[in-house]
Amino acid sequence: MKKKASMHKEEQQQNVEQEELKGTKEPAIPSDEQPIEVTAEEVHREESGSRIAELEKELEAARQDAEKYRGEALRYAAEFENFRKRKEREASATAERVLENTIRELLPLVDDVHRILEHAPEVLEKSEEARPYVEGVQLLQKNLMKWLENKGVKKIEAKGKKMDVNYHEAITQMEHPEAESETVIEEYQTGYLLGDRVLRHAKVVVAR
Repeated sequence: MKKKASMHKEEQQQNVEQEELKGTKEPAIPSDEQPIEVTAEEVHREESGSRIAELEKELEAARQDAEKYRGEALRYAAEFENFRKRKEREASATAERVLENTIRELLPLVDDVHRILEHAPEVLEKSEEARPYVEGVQLLQKNLMKWLENKGVKKIEAKGKKMDVNYHEAITQMEHPEAESETVIEEYQTGYLLGDRVLRHAKVVVAR
């Protein structure tokens, strides 16, 4: 009898424990609160999209920098080209001034050689002893004129031309029955041009 009572008590104890276990069971999670499962592929796709956006941003920044540097390079190249051309013009102008000044200094020598030959007595040309000296002066004059011609120097035409203040300088006027007024009737000193520039005006006598 006591044995049956003990077994019955144990059964009651087990039932109590089972009920307690049922009471401690975790409550069910509502369907709308179920955890979202994220796959590795989705995570990779999201990271790739973020990385692509960053790369595109960096690419745009690099493109803007490249355009900026390109503009600066073009500007510096243009400035250098202008600088080079300016220096070339300055060097050319300096060379022209030096040549012009050199020729101006030579013109009195050319005049002297011309006067020597113009006023040399005929007896000197006929003299066997003097002829080599006369021919030497003639050769000097020829070489001087050839050098001037090679540098672009030309004589200013004067005699028989109308007086032109751009090229002629009248030192006096004279009556001349066969010449029109303002016509050059005599050239006192030859004038010269260097290209289109007047190196020296021709000094002339003009008909009144």
